[in-house]
Amino acid sequence: MMEMSGSVAEREPDVAPGGTDLLTVGVEEEFLLVDPHTGAAVPAVDLVMEQVPAELRGQVEREFQTSQIEIGTPPGLELSSIRHSLGVLRGELSAAAERAGVRLLAIGTGPVDGPVPPVVDKPRFDRMIERFRLLVPGPGNNGMHVHVGVPDGDTGVQVLNHVRPWLPILHAVTTNSPFSRGEDTGYASWRSVEWERWPSVAPTPYLTSHEHYERLIRQLIATGVMLDEGMLYWYARLSAKYPTVEIRIGDVCPSVDDTVLVAALVRALVATAMTDIAAGRPPIRTDHHLLVAAHWRAAHDGLEGEGVDVTDGELRPMWELLDRLVDRLRPELERHGDLDQVTELLGGLRRHGSGAARQRAVFARTGRLVDVVADVARQTRG
Repeated sequence: MMEMSGSVAEREPDVAPGGTDLLTVGVEEEFLLVDPHTGAAVPAVDLVMEQVPAELRGQVEREFQTSQIEIGTPPGLELSSIRHSLGVLRGELSAAAERAGVRLLAIGTGPVDGPVPPVVDKPRFDRMIERFRLLVPGPGNNGMHVHVGVPDGDTGVQVLNHVRPWLPILHAVTTNSPFSRGEDTGYASWRSVEWERWPSVAPTPYLTSHEHYERLIRQLIATGVMLDEGMLYWYARLSAKYPTVEIRIGDVCPSVDDTVLVAALVRALVATAMTDIAAGRPPIRTDHHLLVAAHWRAAHDGLEGEGVDVTDGELRPMWELLDRLVDRLRPELERHGDLDQVTELLGGLRRHGSGAARQRAVFARTGRLVDVVADVARQTRG
């Protein structure tokens, strides 16, 4: 979840060609490298990078810890192109990991206890360790970031205001890390709990302007809670390089289907926000602490439990909140040609549950975390 320089999904601006008002979308995914026999995280990123085919190395990066590796898709208009890129990258990276003697897992954090792998040798990461010391979150903290094109920073800030109340629902959809140090944590996303150790992790605040956004960044750097703009770990932010909104609330998803679903929902959420902005409809002014509570509940219960309805503060089944969100996004899902695929993918998600639910189901059957690891590796490769 750390900010890499030249992030792979941001090599080009996420703006649609030819003047179309459809929005492009790109995805970054972070993975854990584990011992194939024990399931413990291993510091194998250099060995795996050596095995990555040369033509794909521009889309594969080291991450913060030596047990992590990241991919990024090129931005595109069609979900089919995102699906293709993810399938190729996950398949080739899984094969590269196997050639290096390890396994690739699309999982929020390591389920099996073991030594914490060292941080990648990089001056910026060294400075982070020097300042923040023991905040390094266990065996590896793996998320998914979705980038959606916006025309400019002023529009982007308005989009951030409009999307912030709905992100806890997507947070629940992505929950995929119930186990840590060999036991069930009681959370659907333990990665979220570990990640919140960093002082700049938070729901995006309500912003009055692009200048307000930039001023907050300067102030946070001045306080010392961030080294630079790359450490702005709000759940939604603007890219520092390109005209994109980046949604970064979730665990990495176990399968390509899950990732494609979340990417489609995020794009439709941003597009709906832009439609509301153009129509002069104001965002919902959700209280910050209610949003914190909603994200905590999403991390705790996941998709299978209850969530906070930020419009009234009441608890409701998370699936009910997700269905209502999809209804809200339906016009933009249809306009982007995504509605049929999203409907199908939601049906699959309803049948087999979140990543966290799938992991717990395997463990309930076998009582062995190595079987959970094997099942996640199977889903990762596809």
